[in-house]
Amino acid sequence: MKEKEYFVQREVLDEIRLDEVAQKGTWSVKPTLGERVKESLRCSGPRLKHILLSWIPVLGWLPRYSFRENAIGDLISGCSVGIMHLPQGMAYALLASLRPVFGLYTSLYPVLVYFIFGTSRHISIGTFAVISIMIGSVTERLAPDSNFIVNGTNGTEIVNLDERDAYRVQIACSLTVLAGIFQVCVSLFGFVVTYLSEPLVRGYTTGSACHVCVSQLKYLFGVAPSRFTGPLSLIYTLVDLCKLLPQTKLPELVVSLVALSVLIVVKEVNACYRQKLPLPIPIELIVIIAATIITHFCGLTDKYYIDVVGEIPSGLKAPRAPDATLFSKVLGDAFAVAIVGYAINISLGKTFALKHGYKVDSNQELVALGLSNTVGGFFQCYSVTSSLSRSLVQESTGGKTQVAGLISSIIVLITVLKIGSLFEDLPKAVLSTIVFVNLKGMFKQFMDVPSLWKTNKVDLLVWLVTFTSTILLNLDLGLAVSIGFSMLTVIFRTQLPHYSILGNVPGTDLYLDTEKYKEVRILLSIIFIHSKFKFTVKHLPNGTFSLKESEINKRKVSEETNGQRQGNGVAANGLSKGRVNWAYQPDTTISESDSDTGCHGDDSITQVSHHSDEEKGKASGSGTHSIILDISTTSFVDSVTVKTLKNVSCVVEQLETAGFFSESIPKSRLFVTVHDAVLHILNKLGQKDFMLVSQAFMNDCSLHS
Repeated sequence: MKEKEYFVQREVLDEIRLDEVAQKGTWSVKPTLGERVKESLRCSGPRLKHILLSWIPVLGWLPRYSFRENAIGDLISGCSVGIMHLPQGMAYALLASLRPVFGLYTSLYPVLVYFIFGTSRHISIGTFAVISIMIGSVTERLAPDSNFIVNGTNGTEIVNLDERDAYRVQIACSLTVLAGIFQVCVSLFGFVVTYLSEPLVRGYTTGSACHVCVSQLKYLFGVAPSRFTGPLSLIYTLVDLCKLLPQTKLPELVVSLVALSVLIVVKEVNACYRQKLPLPIPIELIVIIAATIITHFCGLTDKYYIDVVGEIPSGLKAPRAPDATLFSKVLGDAFAVAIVGYAINISLGKTFALKHGYKVDSNQELVALGLSNTVGGFFQCYSVTSSLSRSLVQESTGGKTQVAGLISSIIVLITVLKIGSLFEDLPKAVLSTIVFVNLKGMFKQFMDVPSLWKTNKVDLLVWLVTFTSTILLNLDLGLAVSIGFSMLTVIFRTQLPHYSILGNVPGTDLYLDTEKYKEVRILLSIIFIHSKFKFTVKHLPNGTFSLKESEINKRKVSEETNGQRQGNGVAANGLSKGRVNWAYQPDTTISESDSDTGCHGDDSITQVSHHSDEEKGKASGSGTHSIILDISTTSFVDSVTVKTLKNVSCVVEQLETAGFFSESIPKSRLFVTVHDAVLHILNKLGQKDFMLVSQAFMNDCSLHS
């Protein structure tokens, strides 16, 4: 491919001249506080319509719903997802330490609420393993079996299951309502969960999957381990399960292994032939129907004492207000559930939105999820979020709008009203195998480790710390530690900025890092310093300043060495004042005369003078007379830096506000590009033989000091 060249001829632009040429406006485009308040209180027909459509999205898209294009796909998709809701709802209810019927309620009411307020067309709201295990940890902590022990008929102690389960439902509903209130309040303030990065969420869900897996082992082996709480509870539970393995109930283990084998084989078939199958085989529903029939007609409950689901009441229950006295006991857990539920929901929603080319409103998703939890809590549901497995089925079977979710809730409603009681003889071991199989996607996230090792080791560290803390410290403390560590990584990266010495690429106006590029030339008596993200300096006792980067000294070349090798430093286009980048040479090239360039020791100390440019040029001789700070990629400076750099540098808007510019440092020392600053310096020094092509980068910002 033929190389293309272009030439730009213009005057050297400093910040003042640039404002004149570009005609910078002095007007304010932001409304005043009074104008904003007045606008928020103004009421009109169009404004009311806009508010309704933004808060209730169904009013915007449902009137324009195309039956010809969407109806068939939404119908098939809704039926498929509804069939998945039945086994998953009952199975995940066990994770929450609730009866299976409450999982069916959770698959009904919140889905209807999200249909009205949600903006994603493809995610399936309902029960989810991670949220269920978080709810279960709270219900078991506040309502343990030991609190409901009563005396039996023959003097033995038994657990009052009805009273225990009723109290656990109250706890779950109170926690769910409070989590929903948190989500709605967060949306009103426009806050987005900033520090829940993708590595953190994936590490947390992977650790939660391990908790889910361990919690279901008791159903597979038919044992009853002791309950542990607090840090290392997962380890203690696993050790206790290993001790109880000799007491395994073989009939329940056989049922579990058979169901697990069938589920794994058929799900792999679905995955391999998903392009050829019109619908995925609903193997989960087939397994629970077959297991229920076999258990009922073969009398497995009476013969082998297999633990079954038990009574599933038909019909719907009237709404009931949550117990507000429990709010103080579940405050922290509710906040954790609100954050994790939203993070999973929005990440999944944005993935499908990007794939299908529509927009998901992050703020409205918080409202939709919060209202789903708040309203659901009044109808004895526990907290919900989107499920990856159901969402993939909803998308792959042709679902195009939220109508698919409405149809799936109708399927669940029919089950609750008419056929729910038929599943009373369903073994709990079968439900636990359904949970195990659906954890496959989360366990695949272990592959993030080698991927992050190659791409970003800081993200890998966040993933590993999150996973480890979730495993060892339990779900609530693990999340708090993870978010705290994620914030620390951001803080450390801002406090440890990278500085580099820049050199000129011969024949161009480009200035690159002298450590990374061999052919760049370092201009005599001018130091180029480039800072990424943040610019930080520190004070020294003698009134000088020091850049916090010791590497600057390592790239200094002494005047003596330069004088010996100056013949090799002549560049094209008459660049006779440059010198070769000796950063790639052995350290022996650095002599004892580092002080000639204003460097002392490892702190890169540069004296600051308030004399004019001409006086500095004469006084400095062959030493460093000018410093150019390339802060085009610097996002901010702190107040200490602003005060210290009264003698050195700026970030334009911040330093204008801080009163940085003065008579001693006029705004004319702020240049559009590094190259403009170089040409200005050389023009002041009378070096006319430095002629380079000038290329304008209007977004860069450089300061000559």
